[in-house]
Amino acid sequence: MIVQSRMGATRLPGKSMMDLAGAPLISRLLERVQRCKRLDEIVLATTQKPEDDVIEEVGRAHGLSVFRGSENDLVDRYYQAAKMYGANPIVRLPGDNPAPEPAEIDDLVAYHLAGDYDFSSNCPDVVDNGYPDGIGAEVYSVDALDRVWRDVTDPRLREHPHFNFYENTDKFKLGIMQCRPEIRRPDIVIDVNTQDEYEFVAALYSYLYPRNPEFTIHDVIDWYDRVYAPNKQ
Repeated sequence: MIVQSRMGATRLPGKSMMDLAGAPLISRLLERVQRCKRLDEIVLATTQKPEDDVIEEVGRAHGLSVFRGSENDLVDRYYQAAKMYGANPIVRLPGDNPAPEPAEIDDLVAYHLAGDYDFSSNCPDVVDNGYPDGIGAEVYSVDALDRVWRDVTDPRLREHPHFNFYENTDKFKLGIMQCRPEIRRPDIVIDVNTQDEYEFVAALYSYLYPRNPEFTIHDVIDWYDRVYAPNKQ
């Protein structure tokens, strides 16, 4: 797995180091994906900017490999990191999804390999597959990412690797996982791009983490329905 993270996010700068139950957001994300069973290695990929030294420090503290590359050319950052660490396939996770679900990521890897896909996803950001936003990941074959890295020059597509696949279904074999009925909650967003989203996730962590540091999406749904939604109303 390659996790992307940087301090210079446009909409909410510094969010990677914002506190969630006593630790930085990126640290909470990493401790969750370290429970995945189908990942051979986790690499934290950040930029070469001095402000991202702190991101590298967190990655090293978790015992992970760290790659530093382009800030805005995410295709190149992933491609170079994958080459350096021999990733195949490549599991991609943005660093602003602080509650990824280890079991769902493991299922996605198995799904990708079984279907021999170029690109697989259980994220709902482009295709409505019923998943809560922020618990899944994407998987790329090395050959597919190599084709994108060599052929694509559009800055938008270099910054957002997944659009290269969603917008070229005639060139790539896509696998889009559909959410299981028991966790089908597209109304729940566990993705931090704004202050309001951070406050929501901070409330989630404040409630769930002390009770069970390995909380699951089932716990999140229960908290949302019993605690968060009634209080919000």
